[in-house]
Amino acid sequence: MIDMQLVNLGRTGVQVSRLCLGCMTYGTPKWRPWVLDEESSRPFYRRAWEAGINFFDTADMYSDGVSEEVLGRAIRELAMPREQIVVATKVFQPMGKSANERGLSRKHIRHSIDNSLKRLQLDYVDLYQIHRFDRTTPIEETLEALDAVVRAGKALYIGASSMYAWQMAKMLHTSDRLGLARFVTMQNHYNLVYREEEREMNPLCLAEGVGLIPWSPLARGFLAGNRRKEDYGETSRAKTDDFAHKMYYNDSDFAIVERVGVIAKKRGVSNAQVALAWLLHKPGVAAPIIGASKPHHLDDALAALNLKLDTAEIKALEEPYQPHPILGHH
Repeated sequence: MIDMQLVNLGRTGVQVSRLCLGCMTYGTPKWRPWVLDEESSRPFYRRAWEAGINFFDTADMYSDGVSEEVLGRAIRELAMPREQIVVATKVFQPMGKSANERGLSRKHIRHSIDNSLKRLQLDYVDLYQIHRFDRTTPIEETLEALDAVVRAGKALYIGASSMYAWQMAKMLHTSDRLGLARFVTMQNHYNLVYREEEREMNPLCLAEGVGLIPWSPLARGFLAGNRRKEDYGETSRAKTDDFAHKMYYNDSDFAIVERVGVIAKKRGVSNAQVALAWLLHKPGVAAPIIGASKPHHLDDALAALNLKLDTAEIKALEEPYQPHPILGHH
């Protein structure tokens, strides 16, 4: 039986489960072949909710809006009380063909929050995140627009996602200077084979009280140990995931996976549990965002909550790491 731990989301008073269910996997396979349709995704929402997960992360662009619709219906059909759950979505990526249906302009944010709420069938989201940094819009405009969303009661908190630490620092400073709502979370790319965020972003967030909710905690499945250098692996996602192919196929990455496997075998647990347990003990990490397309993905993630690694194991896991180019910000 999992006793779900709860943590504060950054410096806010809101409590979230130690794991967040990422909803990119649920929507329509018309968008990406590995996405589960609504019927196939329902058992995952049920299992997550029954296990004590109260934190769900989606984005307007996932399945071109269908992911938000599916999450909204799951909340209703599983009778999740709105006061108990924390719903997060995002804005930035193109949601139409015209120039104004993308980015972080005041106009796009205004339309996007309303469209997201309509698809989710909710009055407000708990966390409204900028999916990426927008170089074409003044940050004052973006932050004022997000502040207006909070003042209108359409979002309780705002969060940021992958960007450079100097950009995040500038945005936090601008919010403070202008007295605007401030980012309470950073959804960054962080896992055992991609630790570049430990240089600047993580220390910045720790110092500023910003909670980390890392995406891709298992490096898109790479850390599960079923990838191969020659043909990438078995699954359709493994074979077609160009982003992961650019990111995780160095010799040092495979060396880390080997270490994960050794510890997993010794402990009698899966690779995924070891990789997640490592991330869960890192300072500032509130709730890694887990993806699940097979029942054991969710079971592994839940089991990781009870796995405590010792210092020798952590050292062994971290030793082979080699620096990576910065990827995932765009």
